[in-house]
Amino acid sequence: MRSREPRECSWNIDGLTLRGLEWGSPGERPVLALHGWQDNAASFLRLAPQLSGHHVVAPDLSGQGRSDFRSLDATYQIWDDLPQLAGLRDALGWDRCALLGHSRGAIMSTLMSAAQPERVDSVVLLDAIVPPAVADSAFPVQLGAFLRDRNTAGAASPRRYASRAEAVAARARRGLPEAAAKALAGRGLAGDDERGWEWRIDPRLRGASAVKMSDGQIRALLGAISAPVLLLQAVRGMMQSHPLDDMVRSHVRDLRVEAVPGDHHFHMEAVIDEWVPTILSFMEQS
Repeated sequence: MRSREPRECSWNIDGLTLRGLEWGSPGERPVLALHGWQDNAASFLRLAPQLSGHHVVAPDLSGQGRSDFRSLDATYQIWDDLPQLAGLRDALGWDRCALLGHSRGAIMSTLMSAAQPERVDSVVLLDAIVPPAVADSAFPVQLGAFLRDRNTAGAASPRRYASRAEAVAARARRGLPEAAAKALAGRGLAGDDERGWEWRIDPRLRGASAVKMSDGQIRALLGAISAPVLLLQAVRGMMQSHPLDDMVRSHVRDLRVEAVPGDHHFHMEAVIDEWVPTILSFMEQS
């Protein structure tokens, strides 16, 4: 059996250097793996090696991990990533691929699947599918929050920690399993014990979005997905506060939902191992 150890890789997309990890070999079934908010490609260190027969590419999304931050005039709206991801897919020479997304990366996968359905074979979503809908009347308030945060978040200095262990513990205190926090630290921390350590995350990622989708827009988004979708929903995950409702079930044409024991980052824990056959079977039959 060939090694499934990760390999470092990088690409120049729109003048930015995106870095990431890949498993498998070109020529195997392509999978684009998208991590969650403030995480990085190490999010898939446990799952990706088990996806035998697949060439899995997991970028550090811009502003996170080892990838470049965007220019000062740019933003981090969730759809801002889509042109970069389309460019990455083209750079890899993939006409079509499967999408594997966690949290914010899962929502990006939904967006990509709806916007370019002809280029998506299957979609595996980990504890997210769409953001909560907002009322049309909330638009000016949301825009105001974006303008306010544009200045404050961009000017914020990253918090420094005296040691790597302290930085890891800070992420763990916010609900991330310690083992997962340590894995993400390998790509996400910068510094040394003399100057201190900081999570390499563009602070603008923490600012409010300029626009959030309405109920009608989300319905149209879900209805545009033609690829089969597998949603693995953590029983103690993020979707407990944003439950799957009849809208999703009635609008996605080919949807399978499975409840997985664990928390929001269950794909970085041992529980994911027993779900690998389900994921492989789903992607191979699509």
